[in-house]
Amino acid sequence: MMAYVRYAFAAVVALIFVTVAVANRSIIEVKLLPDTLAALVGGNVGIQLPLFLVLGLAIGAGLLLGFVWEWFREHAYRAEAAQLRREKEAMRSELKRVEKVAPQTRKDDVLALVESK
Repeated sequence: MMAYVRYAFAAVVALIFVTVAVANRSIIEVKLLPDTLAALVGGNVGIQLPLFLVLGLAIGAGLLLGFVWEWFREHAYRAEAAQLRREKEAMRSELKRVEKVAPQTRKDDVLALVESK
């Protein structure tokens, strides 16, 4: 059931993206510098792209920047989790070593009291 909901949501998002792309097909020029600064420097680099492509690239760049930012922000949590995982494994191996060296002789305290009388 959840797969159908996921597919329906993806279809709606794709329909929205296609609608925005069709509505913004006009060609625009994207320049590296403003005209006044380009005249001062002596040249300008520009490219002509459809508006929906510029919007899509801007959204994609924003998402990528957000994902990278979040990955760096969570570094401390991942490092702490790795340290705790290593400590857990060390304690588990120490427990196995102790259980092999000194096996438990009494399983039940009540039985131990009965056997001692």
